[in-house]
Amino acid sequence: MYNRSFFRTKLGQASMASIAAMVAFVALSTQMHATPAYSAVAVASGVLVEMA
Repeated sequence: MYNRSFFRTKLGQASMASIAAMVAFVALSTQMHATPAYSAVAVASGVLVEMA
């Protein structure tokens, strides 16, 4: 199925890059403890303003 000759092709190299990117994303996202973002909603002096 997947052998060395596959990973020497451009498709094989792209698949390895994709797998590495997914592993890096999971590794980095599990370390982040972010609070919810309030970029779409701004609250100013008790008035709720929603930005489109």
